Amino acid sequence: MFNLAMNIAPQIAGKIDLSKKRHLLDLGGGPGTYAIHFCLNNPSLLATIYDQKTTRPFAEKTIAKFGLSERIGFQDGDYVEKDITGTYDVAWLSHILHGEGPEDAQKIIQKAVSALEPQGMILIHEFVLNNDMDGPMFPALFSLNMLLGTEKGQSYSEKQIVEMLAAAGVMEIRRIPVQTPNDSGVIQGIVKG
Repeated sequence: MFNLAMNIAPQIAGKIDLSKKRHLLDLGGGPGTYAIHFCLNNPSLLATIYDQKTTRPFAEKTIAKFGLSERIGFQDGDYVEKDITGTYDVAWLSHILHGEGPEDAQKIIQKAVSALEPQGMILIHEFVLNNDMDGPMFPALFSLNMLLGTEKGQSYSEKQIVEMLAAAGVMEIRRIPVQTPNDSGVIQGIVKG
C-alpha cells in the first residue's frame, strides 16, 4: 500500500484545498504518506497519524526523510477499539473502512467526526463501488478479496459512504473528482456545527 500511496498521494493532495486547515488527523495513516503530502502542499498544516504502535518506527523514519518531523506527530491507538483524542479541523480516512463491516465502518466514521471541530472536514478515500455494487471492476474484485480475507470487510458504494457520513452528522457531502489507479475515490463532507 505504501508504494501505491506514494504514487497517488501527491496527485490527491494537490486536488484537495487544505490551505485554511490547521491540524489533520490521518486515521490509520500507517507510514504517513498522505499526511506528508498534505503537509508538503500546505506549509502551515500540522498532522497527527493515529495508528497501531507497530507502524510508528516506519512512520517516523518516513516523515524524517521528508523533513517534516516537527509538523507530523504519531499517536498510538486502535481506531476501532479506542477513542480518538485531540481536536482536529480535517480528518483523512484512507483505505481503512474496507477492512471492516458496515457497523464498525460507521463507528470509525463517527469517531473521526467526534474528533473534528465544528465545520471540520472529513475525507474518505476508498475503492468506491457504483451504487449497483457491481463495478468498477477493481473495487468489485477488491470487495471479494475483503470477503475472503477479513471477517466482515468489503468495498462500499458511494451511496453507502454518503449514508454513513450523513448518519454521523456530516453535511455538504460530495465526491471530489480525482482519477486514480484502481478506481479509488475521495468523498468529502463538512461536520455540522
